[in-house]
Amino acid sequence: MMDSRTIGALLGWAKGTLRDAGIDNAEQESQWLIAHALGMQSHQLMARREQTVSEELWTRAISLVTRRSGREPLQYILGTQEFCGLEFYVTPAVLIPRPETELLVQEALRVVDLNREEVVVDVGTGSGCVAVTLATILPKARILAVDRSPEALAVAQTNAERHGVLHRIEWVEGDLSSPLAGRGFKRKVDVIVCNPPYVSEEEWEQLQPEVRQFEPRSALVAGPKGTEYHERLLWDSLDYLTPSGTLVMEIGCGQLAAVCRLIEASGGYGPVRVVKDEAGVDRTVVVQRLEAE
Repeated sequence: MMDSRTIGALLGWAKGTLRDAGIDNAEQESQWLIAHALGMQSHQLMARREQTVSEELWTRAISLVTRRSGREPLQYILGTQEFCGLEFYVTPAVLIPRPETELLVQEALRVVDLNREEVVVDVGTGSGCVAVTLATILPKARILAVDRSPEALAVAQTNAERHGVLHRIEWVEGDLSSPLAGRGFKRKVDVIVCNPPYVSEEEWEQLQPEVRQFEPRSALVAGPKGTEYHERLLWDSLDYLTPSGTLVMEIGCGQLAAVCRLIEASGGYGPVRVVKDEAGVDRTVVVQRLEAE
């Protein structure tokens, strides 16, 4: 496979292997994987190209590159993903945080009153990226993180502990906002943020292998239309949001019109505010509960 067991030879093999597997960013990813396997920083690799690699580290590096060539997401292999400037631990139990989801944090912060002990609920917390980020910024807020997956909640709690906010967040297992029932939150929640599943069954079949084969399907697929969870969340949130409370939801590409129809049909929200992501896609919908039904 390689003539010598040097870092340079390993890098060359890794780059070629990933390129042959159809990885677009083969050169950069090969450096990240080899650096991770060898316990080094990426910038150190070039200066040590002639350094011999031990058999143990050699085997580890080959294993990581082989996993990536099988289209396993880089984030699961490295175990981390950056979000809002923080590093988050990720496993196949949770969706990998995307940059566009940072808009949920941005819009929640826009409507939260920093001087009050407001109640903020992150529905479908997954890795906890939204709830944990908000907890690091909002010391006065009461933050709840809800997820139906106990495995996801465990990952989220690990991230909360990593960033020193484990005991600032209340962890609730259940589907969407249903576990809030009977807990005294009726008309008491100031902000609900949610990145719900919004991929349709048809779209699922077209997703790239990294997503379709490795990320949790339940965190992505909503149903035949792709907006089934938005509809449930809109109706459920009416029971818990305070008068003038705010719902912040992520939506999929091309879903704005359908989601706006659902908002209108609910009859409980004011005008829709839409936030585009960096690609110019309508990505986040912000609505305020009407004070009177």
